[in-house]
Amino acid sequence: MNFSEFSHYLEQLEKTSSRLEMTAQLSEVFKKLDPHEVAVASYLLEGRLLPSYQSLEFQMSIKMAIRALARSHWSLPESGDSGTDTLFGEVDWSGREAVVNAAYKRLGDIGAAAQELLTEKSVAGKKSITTVYDALTEIARKSGEGSQERKIQKVVELLNQVDALSAKYICRIIVGTLRLGFSTMTLLDSLSWAMTGTKAENSLLEDAYQKKADIGKLAEAYLSQTDETKRIQALEKYNIEVGVPIVPQLCQVLASPEEVIEKMETIYAEAKYDGLRVQIHLSKKGLVDPANPDQKIHLKSFTRSMEDSTHMFPELSKLLDLVDADEVIFDGEAIGYDPTTGKLLPFQETITRKRKHDVEKVAESIPLRFFIFDILAVDGRSLLQESLRERKSLLKKILTETESFVITSYLETSDPKELQIFHEEKLAAGLEGVVIKQVDSPYQSGRKGWYWVKMKQVAGAHAKLLDTIDCVVLGYYVGRGKRTGFGLGAFLVGVLSEGEVVVTIAKIGTGMSDEQIKDLKQRGDALQVPEMPAMYQVSKALVPDVWLRPELVVEIAADEVTRSPQHTAGVALRFPRLIKLRDDKNWQDATTLTQLKKIAQL
Repeated sequence: MNFSEFSHYLEQLEKTSSRLEMTAQLSEVFKKLDPHEVAVASYLLEGRLLPSYQSLEFQMSIKMAIRALARSHWSLPESGDSGTDTLFGEVDWSGREAVVNAAYKRLGDIGAAAQELLTEKSVAGKKSITTVYDALTEIARKSGEGSQERKIQKVVELLNQVDALSAKYICRIIVGTLRLGFSTMTLLDSLSWAMTGTKAENSLLEDAYQKKADIGKLAEAYLSQTDETKRIQALEKYNIEVGVPIVPQLCQVLASPEEVIEKMETIYAEAKYDGLRVQIHLSKKGLVDPANPDQKIHLKSFTRSMEDSTHMFPELSKLLDLVDADEVIFDGEAIGYDPTTGKLLPFQETITRKRKHDVEKVAESIPLRFFIFDILAVDGRSLLQESLRERKSLLKKILTETESFVITSYLETSDPKELQIFHEEKLAAGLEGVVIKQVDSPYQSGRKGWYWVKMKQVAGAHAKLLDTIDCVVLGYYVGRGKRTGFGLGAFLVGVLSEGEVVVTIAKIGTGMSDEQIKDLKQRGDALQVPEMPAMYQVSKALVPDVWLRPELVVEIAADEVTRSPQHTAGVALRFPRLIKLRDDKNWQDATTLTQLKKIAQL
């Protein structure tokens, strides 16, 4: 497939809000791809060059994209500035860049600006999708002294070889703003549609993806088999791989210890820590580093959103000497602590590790303790279907504990009173209560089944909600009165509904500190988009002054949920208040409407 045809599909997807229609369109893309294009196209559809667990970023700002567009737009032969001789020569580009910047400001989208400016010089779209992908990868990999100029020059060369529509999506991919309104689950649906015309094999695809979360590898393996039996066999062989994240298991919510024991019988109760979820992959023989293919690495870690977090945790190198296995995958939680007192630190201090620079310096001031609570694979053997009891037993044999690496302790019980006492002890110690796990359960990705649950923090508390809610920030309203100086007076949040639609549940404008308002404004401004994203459903009465693309997730508490004709969720939060920003979650991790109704006991 050439990239021009691929871009027409991207344009079609951008204009579509129905998940069913998106699924059909994506299935058409997959059916038309050559086998060697499948993985590449899968990543590009998500606006990436590699899956999310592998870090390869363009490191190109809007300003750099504007410079590239100016050079591409005015490098026509008739302009007298053709060829590479004048590309970075004596020509004064400032005025021309100002024209491009004006178009960007007017349209609010660098891709739309590229399409408008390059329409007249558009060339026939003959570049294949793999050729464009290779060029983009070359741009992303350029580093070192002078790399910015070399990146810009390569972008100019690429833009000069494609049509205007292709340029639109190339520019969006480069600056990281290709947002087409669908998630990985929609891609899985579309793969099934491509081969069966229905969602018949979606559950098999989802099960496979949960074991090895790489949409490119999965699509390649699945689409290579036209025979149904061989296709299912290919999915069965698609298994755990050290270095590729497993979709993490998450908690359901129950109201009381009695309900917990009734549903789960014998359980393990563990302290619920307010830290960073971390999945640790260790290989003593080494893994290939995608950013530096000639080098090998021995440890990788991933967030609950399955993004590479290895750079955040230099302490992990010490783990190699503590593990009695050649390869292993652990699940755990990392929490900052005070080395003098041993006291665990709040989440907002732990999250300071989520940075790209000065990690070693921060590690000295905020050391981490890793609470390891599960083992998912060892020496090539998947443990996902083994019982939790067996996994816990093996974990104790495999890992030697230290001050920094601790196996999470637990209470085994089938007595609701004993569970309640343990839960309240953890709350009194400043923790978030307990996580409760069924002792004979497998490791089940996501929130399926009653294998992992958490309870309302304090039994009989005045608030009717069982838990806090993770919401997507859809946009914000400019400040009024004393908040005029902040530029943000309130913000609009939503949860996930059927079909990956984001529906509104609250407009929050009270209970925020000045620091929180400033932080929200700064983060929001980096996510501004000119129009409402396709996956949002917002009533006219609640349209914000500024729309944001779905990347900012916040944790919200509220007293109860009430019926609402104004909010598109059909319900609204009563007395909502901001707890914190959840930098460890993406919009697909937000609370669903179904989960919200369980939390609210509706």
